Amino acid sequence: MTIARQDAWTHDEDLLLAEVVLRHIREGSTQLKAFEEVGKQLSRTSAACGFRWNSFVRKQYKSGIELAKKQRKEQAVNNPEVERDSVAAVENVMIEEKKPEHADKESITLQEVILYLTKMDEFFQLDNKEKERISERSLFLERENVRLLEENVLLKENLKAVEEDYRALMQIMERARKLSVQEDEKANPKVSFQMDKNGNLERVNK
Repeated sequence: MTIARQDAWTHDEDLLLAEVVLRHIREGSTQLKAFEEVGKQLSRTSAACGFRWNSFVRKQYKSGIELAKKQRKEQAVNNPEVERDSVAAVENVMIEEKKPEHADKESITLQEVILYLTKMDEFFQLDNKEKERISERSLFLERENVRLLEENVLLKENLKAVEEDYRALMQIMERARKLSVQEDEKANPKVSFQMDKNGNLERVNK
């Protein structure tokens, strides 16, 4: 038994899903049959295919759906033998099973109800798994945000310490320069020093 996949959909898989669904609409089939066909090709459940179509892919192919419906109607007009009831394409995921010939068209069998509820349960399970994945991703991002905030605070503290060390060093250098000037003036009163715009000492003759 093939295990149904639960990984993310690729762009090529979305294209395949759209092509198959549009073909079924044009041919007067149902979307459920299209989901089952795609599910077999991609090893996914028909419910997963239906959920992907209704939640994402269908929004990208609105004009394509309208064109497929138009082509379906034209085909029905050109071919009167096509049953009108069989060409109704469902917009949402609906469970449609072929009814026995003797059954009333408005009757619904217990088997159809059970199948419908089973499919809906698969949809909800898939939706819950997606919510769990998003919740885990959100929790990871929150933790990463806290880590970056703590790192930012630490970097600011380190920068502040570096700035304080730099100011202290500049004060020491300034005191050293003043002591050097005083000593030179005592040794040679005719010579003095002054500080230029770059903070360097230059000799000035009196």
